[in-house]
Amino acid sequence: MSVPDYMQCAEDHQTALVVVQPMGIVPEDQFFRIYKRIASVSQVSIRDSQRVLFIRYRHHYPPENNEWGDFQTHRKVVGLISVTSCTTTKEWPQTSDRFQGQKEVFGSTLYDSRLLVFGLQGEVAEQQRTDVAFYPSYDDCPDVEKRVEDFVESIFIVLESKRLDRATDKSGDKIQLLCAPFEKKDFVGLDTDSRHYKKRCQGRMRKHVGDLCLQAGMLQDALVHYHMAVELLRSVNDFLWLGAALEGLCSASVIFHYPGGTAWKSGARKPGVSSAADAGKRHRPGALTTNGISADTSTEIGRAKNCLSQEDIIEKYKEAISYYGKYKSAGVIELEACIKAVRVLAIQKRAREASECLQNVVYINLGQLSEEEKIQRYSVLSELYELIGFHRKSAFFKRVAAMQCVAPTIPEPGWKACYKLLLETLPGYSLSLDPKDFSKGTHRGWAAVQLRLLHELVYASRRMGNPGLSVRHLSFLLKKEVTQSLENYTSKCPGGMEVISLPDGLKLPPVSFTKLPIVRSVSLLNLPVSLRPHKVKGLLGQGMSSASPFIYSPITMHSRGDERSKKIDFQWVQGDVCEVQLMVYNPMPFELRVENMGLLTSGVDFESLPAALSLPAESGLYPVTLVGVPRTAGNITINGYHTSVFGVSSDCLLEGLVGVKSSGCMVEVVPSLPRLQLCTSLPRSAHLSSEDLSTSVSLRLFNGEMQQLTITLENIGTETLNTLELTSKNLSTKEKLFGEFLTWDLQDALSHLPLKSGQSVSIPVNISAKLDFSGQENLLHDLNDDGISVTGLPVSSPLRQVLKPRAENKPVGSDASKNEFNHVKMLEAVLTFKYSGGAGQVEGYSRELSLGVRVDVEPSVFFTRVSTLPATSTRQCHLLLDVFNSTEHELTLSAKNNQDLVLHASECQRYTHTHTQTPPSLKAISQSQRTSLLLRNELFVEGVLNQLILEHLQLAPLQWDVVVNGKPCDCDVIADCRVGDAVPLEVKLTNRSKSAVGPFSLTVVPFQDYQNGVQNYDLQDAVSFIGSNTFYISTVKPTENSVCVGALLFLYTGDFYLNIKFQDDSTARDLPPAWFCLPSVHVKAQEPVEL
Repeated sequence: MSVPDYMQCAEDHQTALVVVQPMGIVPEDQFFRIYKRIASVSQVSIRDSQRVLFIRYRHHYPPENNEWGDFQTHRKVVGLISVTSCTTTKEWPQTSDRFQGQKEVFGSTLYDSRLLVFGLQGEVAEQQRTDVAFYPSYDDCPDVEKRVEDFVESIFIVLESKRLDRATDKSGDKIQLLCAPFEKKDFVGLDTDSRHYKKRCQGRMRKHVGDLCLQAGMLQDALVHYHMAVELLRSVNDFLWLGAALEGLCSASVIFHYPGGTAWKSGARKPGVSSAADAGKRHRPGALTTNGISADTSTEIGRAKNCLSQEDIIEKYKEAISYYGKYKSAGVIELEACIKAVRVLAIQKRAREASECLQNVVYINLGQLSEEEKIQRYSVLSELYELIGFHRKSAFFKRVAAMQCVAPTIPEPGWKACYKLLLETLPGYSLSLDPKDFSKGTHRGWAAVQLRLLHELVYASRRMGNPGLSVRHLSFLLKKEVTQSLENYTSKCPGGMEVISLPDGLKLPPVSFTKLPIVRSVSLLNLPVSLRPHKVKGLLGQGMSSASPFIYSPITMHSRGDERSKKIDFQWVQGDVCEVQLMVYNPMPFELRVENMGLLTSGVDFESLPAALSLPAESGLYPVTLVGVPRTAGNITINGYHTSVFGVSSDCLLEGLVGVKSSGCMVEVVPSLPRLQLCTSLPRSAHLSSEDLSTSVSLRLFNGEMQQLTITLENIGTETLNTLELTSKNLSTKEKLFGEFLTWDLQDALSHLPLKSGQSVSIPVNISAKLDFSGQENLLHDLNDDGISVTGLPVSSPLRQVLKPRAENKPVGSDASKNEFNHVKMLEAVLTFKYSGGAGQVEGYSRELSLGVRVDVEPSVFFTRVSTLPATSTRQCHLLLDVFNSTEHELTLSAKNNQDLVLHASECQRYTHTHTQTPPSLKAISQSQRTSLLLRNELFVEGVLNQLILEHLQLAPLQWDVVVNGKPCDCDVIADCRVGDAVPLEVKLTNRSKSAVGPFSLTVVPFQDYQNGVQNYDLQDAVSFIGSNTFYISTVKPTENSVCVGALLFLYTGDFYLNIKFQDDSTARDLPPAWFCLPSVHVKAQEPVEL
């Protein structure tokens, strides 16, 4: 026998062999469909008997193997089922002849046969024949299984008759000598009458009867016959048949101990079937329980003394194998016996002994084997090693089988079979094609062997004509020596993320290059300051749950998921470019080029804008910014990124990356908003240090100077601008500011709204720098005077005094002293444009555009000393100002109702100013060489006025007006009158305070001043009052007035003065004396006009 059956197992000894073959032209798929239905009838319970006949089906069986049927009856073909197609009656005779020819091939051993004819109808098909079954088609054959059962029962009848015939032979009768095929020529000429020959015949026949009993379902009888055969054959040293008897004894014992079978795949017997069939044989020794295992093993073995124990089974197998090894022609029998023993050892979990037995299989010489037989032999060895848990040994023989598929001696190498077998070796070498398995722990397996195996997979897939598989497998070989090969392959077939399905159903998952480059952190970046959305105050935020009735809860609900699912506290805007920063590094010893690197997102429509980068060999952490544009609103989740390295596209999910730091990967995308671009008439400057601004401008002004800044806003977005607001904020400064720093008029700009995309609007902003530069003590250290200044510094008293340098100091005009006088102050403010529009405005969102304004203010004019003069009028104040010009330009100082004063550079002069309002205001006009423009500066003196001077400059809230003869009397005004004429006198009180005042009593006292310190109040003969000289004023409410009227009569010519005094009452004492300052009245009486 030259063709081994590598699927053999011990329970096959109790099966009857039936060959199912196609005859003529039969579609392959139809044949195997019928074959599966026939093979489903693997055991049949015999009617009127408690026995079961097991059938083993083969669709191909070498005729030379059938010659070993006498040696072991389970190798004998006892049944034949032929399947054929016959469509016409004319073809039937030829079909019948072919069936007869097939039977002649196995004719010497066949017990019965059947012919299944498909497609034939008519008279022939209507004939009732037991050996032929006619069916209209392959789909219309409902009773195939029933006919097969009848066929099996007929085989059992023949088998049972042969068993009885062999078992009833008398010892005195001449017994036939059963021989193996190679023994027939050796027994020619032997003495058939010798005792040795007879024992040999008896022993072989006992062994043969044991085989028939085992097939007929009589296990205990088979054990008895095997034991008798062993004793007879051992006595005559018939080693070949002794080995067969021992193997039969082992097979019967295995069937007894392991009713579920020893094959790791579904074999001829199903678990528990024999026990169910033997349920009625409990009265017999060795009967099994319902679960197929003896209730008490020792008891059952004691009853069935002929059954071997589990340990003895292996010993007898080894003994039988040793006997087989004595015969070169019995190599196939020896090999199959080793395989059966290995299966039993695998069930007994005796892996080491099984490995030794398999090692013996490797060295069994079967002569010249074909390449197909070698492949089958190595594949079975691999499966057996896998069965006993020797995975790497199994992978080794599987790889040998794969290499055998493409041996040089094969005319057409089977690269597909080679590739399939190589894939099956991967688990044995601790290699997986799923990239997820690489992150589960440390490296396992031999790296050199794994590398060699992957190279073989790449070569086999390329020879198969499937470059996509080559790219996928080369992805596992990312070492420096394979990058060039990978690039060459991907130039013809780019690697993608699709799953590759092989014809046998195996699916190769995509390979993601998660370590090319390695990502250490992922950070979602906020939008620039000018693009960030701001929620309108007072609206409920989307992040606030409305399901809870509590305003605040101390319990924070944390998600059980990964921190990547945490929502970030800022928002992105639909339609704007958003950024995600990755910190990556290249672990490879060569430069790594990464192309088409972009983001993988979910939640909203997102347009990823790919990037490309080149990382040096073994680089450190390198920031990479990936950008994209969300096209819809909602919550977006950054799931990972995609790359293209060496032509292989990879989708790298963050959840599969180890050691990646992230503060959250979910962010809210708000609806689209308009986008403004800001341009100014001044050049840009560095941003203010204390503010996060969109842009900044800076300029330099003299104190009091005003300049206009033109701001142009252009809508560069796609949404229409509907609302626009402008606010300003002065940054913290220690400088005292007079008036408004920034002023504007927004009405003209608002009239252009709504502002569509591409349109612009201009807004003029006035910048006014008015600071207090008083108290600059080091500026005037060269001035000297005996007077006292407001700042405590000596100042020169002459009206015009030029700075005089001291001998010990440097000149003021020298370069070294310029910095000393250059005390520049700084003003900073932020203009904020708040605007909205589009869908974002509906949701309550807006944007803010900030402009920083920085002004460096240079000093222009200092008021170094301020004093007051006695008032000559209740409506005027007189100030003496020492004015210092600290600029390098000539200045003209002017004030309302006063003469102009010219100040040269670095000059100080005293200036007298009469004013009628508080605070006083001066304007300095200078021709500036810096701008070549006429700059008008407004200067204020509040910074140098102390409290005492302010009290002197304070105008009383009670305004007194005195009118004599129709002429108001104030300051140096002289009222004219004629002697003898009645002169009207009117006193008017206007209350400008916040409360009512009065009543008051006033007395008018005339006097003459001789200008020598003598005043004459005895004028009773010179001045006479018409009526009373006392006036009474009732209570005067705020903003109201009261008038008192009287008259005087002057009897002589001359200059007279009227002193108006208040009577000392309680009401007047409660008010400050300054409130009762009435102007002095000077009346000049002249000669009467002659008529």
